[in-house]
Amino acid sequence: MLNSQNNHVSTCQISILLFDNFSNHCLANILEPLRAANDLSGCLNYTWKIVTLNGLEVSSSSGLRLGADARLSDVEGDILMVMPSYGFLTHATVATSRALRAAAKRFAILAGLDTGSWLLAEASLLDGYEATIHWDEIDRFLERFSEVHVKTEAVVFDRGRASCGGASTAFTMALQLIGKAHGPTLRIRVENLFKGAYSEWPDPRVGIVSRALQLMRTNLEEPLLISDIAARLGRSQRHLETQVKAKMGVNPQVIYRSMRLELAHRLAVETQVSVAEIAVRCGYQDASAMTRAFRTEFETTPQALRRGLG
Repeated sequence: MLNSQNNHVSTCQISILLFDNFSNHCLANILEPLRAANDLSGCLNYTWKIVTLNGLEVSSSSGLRLGADARLSDVEGDILMVMPSYGFLTHATVATSRALRAAAKRFAILAGLDTGSWLLAEASLLDGYEATIHWDEIDRFLERFSEVHVKTEAVVFDRGRASCGGASTAFTMALQLIGKAHGPTLRIRVENLFKGAYSEWPDPRVGIVSRALQLMRTNLEEPLLISDIAARLGRSQRHLETQVKAKMGVNPQVIYRSMRLELAHRLAVETQVSVAEIAVRCGYQDASAMTRAFRTEFETTPQALRRGLG
């Protein structure tokens, strides 16, 4: 479940509520990172079902037809993701609101993807919560739903609610879900698979955080002090730590360590270099220290991983 940064978490059960004219882009951006989190960890961290109000197939905005696994009324789980995308106003009906309010009793978290927040708000399920929506609908959303605390951010989590501001920001939401549940290392491993992902939202934190992460990535063998990274960016260490924590959920020291251990994992799996050489390439003074950190992070050692025991 969410907010449990350890390796012993139960499978998160997700239902994705689709409507006709849903966005393929949005669906792929939420599902592919979750699929990758399963593949990279070797664990079934996430399962998902495609659901509709009536249990029948739906067609995407590009005409792709997708069968439903179930009706919304027949499912329950950890997260219900609502994804109407294009033509969302036509789906904001009394019947939809009634179905969503009933479903809210069966899910721990309700998430509005792209324009999904509108349907949740129409059902009064965002009253008193912070939320966002596709950037093109922000003004209309503000005017229509005075009880919702609207934020112009890419992704918003507020207690049992979550929302993202467009198809591309669904990728960011998926990364944050992974990071909250499984820690920064798995999040970084997933993110590295999708280098081309981008954000639709201007975020004042992106510049400094992205530059700090790039400095970390290019200085793994000889790690920099966080104070040195901050100085190179013309910021104080405290400012950098605050910005990284706001965007990534953990402090930069944790991120840096995770990057180094992710490199160690890749070297152990993809090469035959010695464990001592892996330690050097990942910025550890000796192999024992690296192996201890590796075991803490992955619950196995590089040697055991190579023998297929990890």
